Amino acid sequence: MSKLIRPTDYVSLLDMGQTEQGIKLIKEFFQQNLSTELRLRRVTAPLFVLQGLGLNDDLNGVERPVTFAVKDMGGAKAEVVHSLAKWKRMSLAEYGVKAGYGIYTDMNAIRTDEELDNLHSLYVDQWDWEAVITPGQRQLAFLKDVVQRIYAAILRTEYLACETYPQLKPFLPEQIHFIHAEELLRRYPDMTAKEREDAICREFGAVFVIGIGGKLSNGEPHDGRAADYDDWSSVAEDGRQGLNGDILIWYPVLQRSFELSSMGIRVDAEALLRQLRIRGQEDRANLFFHQQLLSGRLPLSIGGGIGQSRLCMVLLHKAHIGEIQASIWPEAMRGECSKMGIRLI
Repeated sequence: MSKLIRPTDYVSLLDMGQTEQGIKLIKEFFQQNLSTELRLRRVTAPLFVLQGLGLNDDLNGVERPVTFAVKDMGGAKAEVVHSLAKWKRMSLAEYGVKAGYGIYTDMNAIRTDEELDNLHSLYVDQWDWEAVITPGQRQLAFLKDVVQRIYAAILRTEYLACETYPQLKPFLPEQIHFIHAEELLRRYPDMTAKEREDAICREFGAVFVIGIGGKLSNGEPHDGRAADYDDWSSVAEDGRQGLNGDILIWYPVLQRSFELSSMGIRVDAEALLRQLRIRGQEDRANLFFHQQLLSGRLPLSIGGGIGQSRLCMVLLHKAHIGEIQASIWPEAMRGECSKMGIRLI
Protein backbone atom coordinates (compact mmCIF):
# COMPACT_ATOMS: atom_id res chain seq x y z
CA MET A 1 0.00 0.00 0.00
CA SER A 2 2.90 2.36 0.64
CA LYS A 3 3.73 2.31 -3.10
CA LEU A 4 0.19 3.01 -4.27
CA ILE A 5 0.13 6.30 -6.19
CA ARG A 6 -2.94 8.36 -5.39
CA PRO A 7 -3.69 10.71 -8.30
CA THR A 8 -5.55 13.86 -7.37
CA ASP A 9 -9.17 14.14 -8.58
CA TYR A 10 -8.90 11.08 -10.83
CA VAL A 11 -11.86 10.40 -13.11
CA SER A 12 -11.82 7.56 -15.62
CA LEU A 13 -12.56 8.99 -19.07
CA LEU A 14 -14.07 5.69 -20.24
CA ASP A 15 -16.70 3.54 -18.55
CA MET A 16 -16.07 -0.20 -18.09
CA GLY A 17 -17.75 -1.14 -21.37
CA GLN A 18 -15.76 1.42 -23.36
CA THR A 19 -12.62 0.31 -21.56
CA GLU A 20 -13.06 -3.31 -22.64
CA GLN A 21 -13.72 -2.20 -26.23
CA GLY A 22 -10.66 0.05 -26.08
CA ILE A 23 -8.46 -2.81 -24.85
CA LYS A 24 -9.53 -4.95 -27.80
CA LEU A 25 -8.97 -2.09 -30.25
CA ILE A 26 -5.47 -1.32 -28.95
CA LYS A 27 -4.31 -4.92 -28.75
CA GLU A 28 -5.47 -5.83 -32.24
CA PHE A 29 -4.16 -2.65 -33.89
CA PHE A 30 -0.79 -2.50 -32.13
CA GLN A 31 0.24 -6.09 -32.67
CA GLN A 32 -0.54 -5.80 -36.38
CA ASN A 33 1.58 -2.63 -36.57
CA LEU A 34 4.42 -4.26 -34.61
CA SER A 35 4.32 -7.28 -36.90
CA THR A 36 4.48 -5.07 -40.00
CA GLU A 37 7.24 -2.77 -38.70
CA LEU A 38 9.59 -5.57 -37.66
CA ARG A 39 8.46 -8.30 -40.09
CA LEU A 40 7.29 -10.67 -37.38
CA ARG A 41 4.94 -13.62 -37.62
CA ARG A 42 2.84 -14.83 -34.71
CA VAL A 43 3.67 -18.12 -33.00
CA THR A 44 2.19 -20.08 -30.09
CA ALA A 45 4.07 -19.86 -26.80
CA PRO A 46 4.25 -21.97 -23.63
CA LEU A 47 2.88 -20.96 -20.23
CA PHE A 48 5.51 -23.11 -18.50
CA VAL A 49 8.87 -24.78 -19.25
CA LEU A 50 10.81 -27.62 -17.63
CA GLN A 51 13.04 -26.67 -14.75
CA GLY A 52 16.80 -27.01 -15.15
CA LEU A 53 17.11 -26.25 -18.87
CA GLY A 54 17.99 -22.57 -18.46
CA LEU A 55 15.00 -21.58 -20.61
CA ASN A 56 13.14 -19.47 -18.06
CA ASP A 57 13.93 -15.79 -17.71
CA ASP A 58 15.75 -15.26 -14.41
CA LEU A 59 14.83 -11.54 -14.33
CA ASN A 60 17.02 -10.15 -11.53
CA GLY A 61 18.01 -13.61 -10.32
CA VAL A 62 16.04 -13.51 -7.07
CA GLU A 63 12.40 -13.86 -8.17
CA ARG A 64 10.81 -17.24 -7.42
CA PRO A 65 9.04 -18.95 -10.32
CA VAL A 66 5.75 -20.77 -9.75
CA THR A 67 6.84 -24.42 -9.74
CA PHE A 68 4.85 -27.64 -9.91
CA ALA A 69 5.45 -31.37 -10.39
CA VAL A 70 4.18 -33.07 -13.54
CA LYS A 71 2.55 -36.38 -12.49
CA ASP A 72 2.80 -38.05 -15.90
CA MET A 73 6.50 -37.21 -16.27
CA GLY A 74 7.73 -38.91 -13.12
CA GLY A 75 7.32 -35.80 -11.00
CA ALA A 76 9.57 -33.66 -13.20
CA LYS A 77 9.38 -30.01 -12.17
CA ALA A 78 7.95 -27.35 -14.45
CA GLU A 79 8.06 -23.57 -13.99
CA VAL A 80 5.57 -20.93 -15.08
CA VAL A 81 7.57 -18.56 -17.28
CA HIS A 82 8.71 -15.16 -16.07
CA SER A 83 9.11 -14.18 -19.71
CA LEU A 84 10.09 -15.87 -22.96
CA ALA A 85 13.42 -14.11 -23.49
CA LYS A 86 15.36 -17.31 -24.18
CA TRP A 87 12.58 -19.56 -25.43
CA LYS A 88 12.02 -17.21 -28.37
CA ARG A 89 15.60 -17.55 -29.53
CA MET A 90 15.29 -21.33 -29.49
CA SER A 91 12.12 -20.95 -31.56
CA LEU A 92 13.88 -18.82 -34.18
CA ALA A 93 16.25 -21.74 -34.76
CA GLU A 94 13.46 -24.32 -34.80
CA TYR A 95 11.38 -22.35 -37.32
CA GLY A 96 14.46 -21.60 -39.44
CA VAL A 97 13.72 -17.87 -39.48
CA LYS A 98 16.03 -15.88 -41.76
CA ALA A 99 17.83 -12.63 -40.95
CA GLY A 100 15.51 -9.63 -41.18
CA TYR A 101 12.48 -11.57 -39.95
CA GLY A 102 11.19 -12.74 -36.61
CA ILE A 103 8.37 -13.93 -34.38
CA TYR A 104 6.05 -12.50 -31.76
CA THR A 105 3.70 -14.09 -29.30
CA ASP A 106 1.36 -13.43 -26.38
CA MET A 107 3.35 -14.03 -23.21
CA ASN A 108 1.45 -14.63 -19.97
CA ALA A 109 3.34 -14.97 -16.71
CA ILE A 110 2.83 -15.11 -12.96
CA ARG A 111 5.36 -13.23 -10.84
CA THR A 112 4.65 -14.02 -7.21
CA ASP A 113 7.37 -11.71 -5.83
CA GLU A 114 6.07 -8.59 -7.57
CA GLU A 115 5.44 -5.61 -5.29
CA LEU A 116 1.87 -4.67 -6.13
CA ASP A 117 1.08 -1.07 -7.05
CA ASN A 118 -0.46 0.96 -9.88
CA LEU A 119 1.87 -0.58 -12.48
CA HIS A 120 2.78 -3.99 -11.08
CA SER A 121 0.52 -7.03 -10.92
CA LEU A 122 1.00 -10.72 -10.14
CA TYR A 123 -0.17 -11.31 -13.70
CA VAL A 124 2.11 -10.14 -16.51
CA ASP A 125 1.01 -10.03 -20.13
CA GLN A 126 3.16 -8.75 -22.95
CA TRP A 127 3.97 -9.11 -26.61
CA ASP A 128 7.25 -10.99 -26.60
CA TRP A 129 9.11 -10.65 -29.90
CA GLU A 130 12.43 -11.79 -31.33
CA ALA A 131 14.08 -11.27 -34.73
CA VAL A 132 17.15 -12.73 -36.42
CA ILE A 133 19.97 -10.28 -37.16
CA THR A 134 23.33 -10.35 -38.91
CA PRO A 135 26.72 -9.89 -37.20
CA GLY A 136 26.93 -6.41 -38.69
CA GLN A 137 23.70 -5.39 -36.98
CA ARG A 138 25.04 -6.00 -33.48
CA GLN A 139 25.56 -2.27 -32.96
CA LEU A 140 23.85 0.62 -31.23
CA ALA A 141 22.66 2.31 -34.44
CA PHE A 142 20.62 -0.76 -35.35
CA LEU A 143 19.14 -0.98 -31.86
CA LYS A 144 18.06 2.67 -32.06
CA ASP A 145 16.40 2.12 -35.44
CA VAL A 146 14.32 -0.75 -34.03
CA VAL A 147 13.34 1.36 -30.99
CA GLN A 148 12.13 4.14 -33.29
CA ARG A 149 10.05 1.66 -35.29
CA ILE A 150 8.38 0.35 -32.14
CA TYR A 151 7.76 3.88 -30.88
CA ALA A 152 6.19 4.80 -34.25
CA ALA A 153 3.74 1.90 -33.81
CA ILE A 154 2.89 3.17 -30.32
CA LEU A 155 2.21 6.67 -31.69
CA ARG A 156 -0.11 5.32 -34.39
CA THR A 157 -1.99 3.33 -31.77
CA GLU A 158 -2.36 6.42 -29.58
CA TYR A 159 -3.79 8.31 -32.56
CA LEU A 160 -6.36 5.57 -33.17
CA ALA A 161 -7.42 5.48 -29.50
CA CYS A 162 -7.89 9.25 -29.40
CA GLU A 163 -9.82 9.26 -32.69
CA THR A 164 -12.10 6.52 -31.39
CA TYR A 165 -12.64 8.17 -27.99
CA PRO A 166 -12.37 11.98 -28.42
CA GLN A 167 -12.34 12.50 -24.64
CA LEU A 168 -8.80 11.07 -24.73
CA LYS A 169 -6.17 13.61 -25.74
CA PRO A 170 -2.75 12.58 -27.13
CA PHE A 171 0.25 13.37 -24.93
CA LEU A 172 3.17 11.36 -26.31
CA PRO A 173 5.90 13.38 -28.09
CA GLU A 174 6.63 12.78 -31.76
CA GLN A 175 10.22 11.66 -31.12
CA ILE A 176 11.86 9.40 -28.56
CA HIS A 177 15.07 10.61 -26.87
CA PHE A 178 18.10 8.31 -26.42
CA ILE A 179 20.43 8.48 -23.43
CA HIS A 180 22.92 6.03 -21.94
CA ALA A 181 22.46 5.05 -18.29
CA GLU A 182 25.99 6.34 -17.54
CA GLU A 183 25.19 9.74 -19.07
CA LEU A 184 21.95 9.77 -17.08
CA LEU A 185 23.95 9.16 -13.90
CA ARG A 186 26.34 12.02 -14.72
CA ARG A 187 23.38 14.28 -15.42
CA TYR A 188 21.65 13.54 -12.10
CA PRO A 189 24.44 12.26 -9.78
CA ASP A 190 22.52 12.79 -6.54
CA MET A 191 19.37 10.92 -7.59
CA THR A 192 18.35 7.28 -7.39
CA ALA A 193 17.90 5.38 -10.65
CA LYS A 194 14.12 5.77 -10.43
CA GLU A 195 14.43 9.50 -9.74
CA ARG A 196 16.75 9.83 -12.74
CA GLU A 197 14.15 8.14 -14.95
CA ASP A 198 11.44 10.49 -13.67
CA ALA A 199 13.62 13.53 -14.33
CA ILE A 200 14.63 12.61 -17.89
CA CYS A 201 11.11 11.51 -18.86
CA ARG A 202 9.58 14.68 -17.46
CA GLU A 203 11.98 16.64 -19.69
CA PHE A 204 11.64 14.70 -22.96
CA GLY A 205 8.33 12.83 -22.68
CA ALA A 206 9.64 9.57 -24.18
CA VAL A 207 13.11 8.14 -23.55
CA PHE A 208 15.13 5.03 -24.32
CA VAL A 209 17.69 4.40 -21.57
CA ILE A 210 20.63 2.41 -22.98
CA GLY A 211 22.86 -0.03 -21.12
CA ILE A 212 20.82 -1.60 -18.30
CA GLY A 213 22.33 -4.43 -16.30
CA GLY A 214 26.03 -3.65 -16.18
CA LYS A 215 27.65 -1.61 -13.42
CA LEU A 216 27.91 2.15 -13.87
CA SER A 217 30.71 4.38 -12.59
CA ASN A 218 29.04 4.50 -9.16
CA GLY A 219 29.47 0.72 -8.88
CA GLU A 220 25.79 -0.07 -9.32
CA PRO A 221 23.69 -1.10 -12.34
CA HIS A 222 20.89 1.21 -13.42
CA ASP A 223 18.56 -1.77 -13.01
CA GLY A 224 18.86 -5.53 -12.86
CA ARG A 225 19.18 -7.82 -15.89
CA ALA A 226 20.00 -11.51 -16.14
CA ALA A 227 23.38 -12.33 -17.64
CA ASP A 228 22.20 -14.65 -20.39
CA TYR A 229 19.91 -12.82 -22.78
CA ASP A 230 20.53 -9.06 -23.27
CA ASP A 231 24.04 -7.82 -24.08
CA TRP A 232 24.35 -5.17 -21.37
CA SER A 233 28.13 -4.76 -21.68
CA SER A 234 29.26 -2.11 -19.22
CA VAL A 235 31.59 0.83 -19.77
CA ALA A 236 32.63 0.63 -16.12
CA GLU A 237 33.32 -3.13 -16.19
CA ASP A 238 34.72 -3.84 -19.65
CA GLY A 239 34.76 -0.60 -21.64
CA ARG A 240 31.73 -1.53 -23.74
CA GLN A 241 28.64 0.59 -24.22
CA GLY A 242 25.78 -1.89 -23.92
CA LEU A 243 23.22 -2.95 -26.51
CA ASN A 244 19.97 -3.01 -24.57
CA GLY A 245 17.60 -0.68 -22.75
CA ASP A 246 14.08 0.36 -21.74
CA ILE A 247 11.43 2.46 -23.48
CA LEU A 248 10.08 4.90 -20.88
CA ILE A 249 7.47 7.65 -21.13
CA TRP A 250 6.28 10.44 -18.86
CA TYR A 251 2.76 9.52 -17.76
CA PRO A 252 0.70 12.60 -16.77
CA VAL A 253 -2.05 10.63 -15.00
CA LEU A 254 0.38 9.36 -12.36
CA GLN A 255 3.00 12.13 -12.74
CA ARG A 256 5.86 9.66 -13.08
CA SER A 257 7.96 7.76 -15.60
CA PHE A 258 6.40 4.61 -16.98
CA GLU A 259 8.21 1.64 -18.57
CA LEU A 260 6.51 0.24 -21.67
CA SER A 261 9.19 -2.08 -22.98
CA SER A 262 12.47 -3.77 -22.13
CA MET A 263 14.50 -4.90 -25.13
CA GLY A 264 17.95 -5.41 -26.55
CA ILE A 265 20.39 -7.12 -28.85
CA ARG A 266 20.98 -10.55 -27.37
CA VAL A 267 24.27 -12.00 -26.19
CA ASP A 268 26.50 -13.83 -28.62
CA ALA A 269 28.79 -16.58 -27.29
CA GLU A 270 31.52 -14.15 -26.25
CA ALA A 271 29.13 -11.78 -24.44
CA LEU A 272 27.40 -14.68 -22.69
CA LEU A 273 30.64 -16.02 -21.22
CA ARG A 274 31.78 -12.51 -20.25
CA GLN A 275 28.55 -11.64 -18.47
CA LEU A 276 28.32 -15.00 -16.70
CA ARG A 277 31.87 -14.42 -15.47
CA ILE A 278 31.01 -10.92 -14.24
CA ARG A 279 28.05 -12.32 -12.28
CA GLY A 280 29.96 -15.34 -10.98
CA GLN A 281 27.56 -17.69 -12.76
CA GLU A 282 29.96 -19.62 -14.99
CA ASP A 283 28.26 -22.90 -14.02
CA ARG A 284 25.16 -21.84 -15.98
CA ALA A 285 27.15 -22.30 -19.19
CA ASN A 286 26.45 -26.03 -18.82
CA LEU A 287 22.66 -25.62 -19.04
CA PHE A 288 20.83 -26.72 -22.18
CA PHE A 289 20.02 -23.26 -23.56
CA HIS A 290 23.51 -21.97 -22.93
CA GLN A 291 25.11 -24.99 -24.61
CA GLN A 292 22.90 -24.44 -27.66
CA LEU A 293 24.10 -20.84 -27.87
CA LEU A 294 27.77 -21.60 -27.23
CA SER A 295 27.79 -24.37 -29.85
CA GLY A 296 26.45 -21.99 -32.53
CA ARG A 297 23.02 -23.61 -32.89
CA LEU A 298 21.11 -20.40 -32.15
CA PRO A 299 20.97 -17.34 -34.43
CA LEU A 300 22.06 -13.86 -33.46
CA SER A 301 18.96 -11.94 -32.47
CA ILE A 302 17.31 -8.84 -31.07
CA GLY A 303 14.15 -8.98 -29.00
CA GLY A 304 12.10 -7.72 -26.13
CA GLY A 305 8.75 -7.50 -24.44
CA ILE A 306 6.06 -4.82 -24.66
CA GLY A 307 3.51 -4.74 -21.87
CA GLN A 308 -0.02 -5.33 -23.18
CA SER A 309 -1.92 -4.15 -20.11
CA ARG A 310 0.59 -1.36 -19.62
CA LEU A 311 0.16 -0.02 -23.15
CA CYS A 312 -3.63 -0.17 -22.80
CA MET A 313 -3.43 1.54 -19.41
CA VAL A 314 -1.43 4.43 -20.84
CA LEU A 315 -3.42 4.89 -24.04
CA LEU A 316 -6.76 4.71 -22.19
CA HIS A 317 -5.50 7.11 -19.48
CA LYS A 318 -6.07 4.77 -16.54
CA ALA A 319 -4.61 5.19 -13.04
CA HIS A 320 -4.15 1.50 -12.17
CA ILE A 321 -3.28 -1.58 -14.21
CA GLY A 322 -6.13 -3.35 -12.40
CA GLU A 323 -8.53 -1.24 -14.48
CA ILE A 324 -7.20 -3.10 -17.53
CA GLN A 325 -6.59 -6.68 -16.42
CA ALA A 326 -8.27 -9.13 -14.05
CA SER A 327 -5.92 -9.99 -11.19
CA ILE A 328 -5.98 -10.21 -7.40
CA TRP A 329 -5.14 -7.33 -5.09
CA PRO A 330 -4.93 -6.78 -1.32
CA GLU A 331 -8.31 -5.81 0.11
CA ALA A 332 -6.79 -2.63 1.54
CA MET A 333 -5.68 -1.60 -1.96
CA ARG A 334 -9.10 -2.37 -3.42
CA GLY A 335 -10.72 -0.23 -0.74
CA GLU A 336 -8.31 2.66 -1.25
CA CYS A 337 -8.76 2.52 -5.03
CA SER A 338 -12.54 2.49 -4.67
CA LYS A 339 -12.37 5.71 -2.61
CA MET A 340 -10.38 7.36 -5.42
CA GLY A 341 -12.82 6.28 -8.14
CA ILE A 342 -10.45 3.63 -9.50
CA ARG A 343 -12.53 0.55 -10.38
CA LEU A 344 -10.38 -2.58 -10.33
CA ILE A 345 -11.66 -5.41 -12.51
